[in-house]
Amino acid sequence: MALPEIFTGLTTVIKNVFRRKDTVGYPEVRRLPFPRYKGRHILDRHPDGLEKCIGCELCAGVCPADAIRVVGAENTAEERFSPGERYAQIYQINYLRCIFCGLCVEACPTEALLMTTEYELSGSTREDLIYTKEQLIVDAPIIRHWDTKKELPPDINLKGTS
Repeated sequence: MALPEIFTGLTTVIKNVFRRKDTVGYPEVRRLPFPRYKGRHILDRHPDGLEKCIGCELCAGVCPADAIRVVGAENTAEERFSPGERYAQIYQINYLRCIFCGLCVEACPTEALLMTTEYELSGSTREDLIYTKEQLIVDAPIIRHWDTKKELPPDINLKGTS
């Protein structure tokens, strides 16, 4: 019969019922993610202000979830957006489809696309979660929606916090 397995399962349940829960008072107490955590994407710029993205569409081609849309256009002498011949005229990431695998970052030949450790992605409509080029190019630090009073390191044991 399966009685030993049932008793093993009940023992595990009873041990964990009386254990202190691993919770923090989010958003006042925020747990920092590990440094290799893959979160929100950003598009980087060169120090002179030109965009690093050259509109090659490799990131869109390698994305397994088909979450990235890139439309490249040609730079002109009057309007130069990137140092190359092309630039990304339209760049969108659909975070409803994105699986945060990081393949797009690996495929980028100019290292224009990066992933941060920011994990707060929310929106009131579906359209709010389709980030455009203007939202992805970040010249200042990312602004959080709520104030944080205390930040905990990622590897802290939460049993001792209140």
